[in-house]
Amino acid sequence: MTEPRSRTRTRLSATERRASILAAATQVFSEAGYQRGKVSDIARRVGVTEPVVFQNFGSKSALYRAVLDHATGAVSALLHQAADAGRPVPEVLAAFLDPARMDRFHRPGSHGFLFADATALAHDPDLGEALRQVHQHLADALADLLRRGQAAGDVRSDIEPHTAAWWLVSLLAGRSFRAAVVPDRDTVEAELTRLALQSLLPRPH
Repeated sequence: MTEPRSRTRTRLSATERRASILAAATQVFSEAGYQRGKVSDIARRVGVTEPVVFQNFGSKSALYRAVLDHATGAVSALLHQAADAGRPVPEVLAAFLDPARMDRFHRPGSHGFLFADATALAHDPDLGEALRQVHQHLADALADLLRRGQAAGDVRSDIEPHTAAWWLVSLLAGRSFRAAVVPDRDTVEAELTRLALQSLLPRPH
């Protein structure tokens, strides 16, 4: 008779445990939002108890802030990786801002859904500052990208990168508003994106 194989469970390091909780929280909050997302669901996905989640992050709002920071870093990294691969900055921005891609980016389960959800929490005393930091980090990443484009001659040299970056952030932040009130939204989104990108290109001599 064959003896049953012993089952051993690998013990995660503190860093690995924290990373696994953050990954699960990103999934839960991007699917359900902050208000409906439950710490119990996050704990269950990781295979730990709720107290373990709180031991690692302190509170639900602190965990949500960590998720937002992580998602912002991931988006910034993708933008810069595309530029590092040799793609011109206007091409990187065109791919990122493409309306069809933005629709997918803002669906439940995606990072964009997190940002849209966070915008509705701007007046929450525990989350308002985190939301401002998220937008600031995204604006900083876009400004860095625009500076790279200016150095390469692909972006107008007479625009202030940080101001232009905030304009692009505002374009993204207004999508939910336009979705609610603008007729023929697909056409309007495509034209807004075209105008934004066109305005960044060097002027013909």
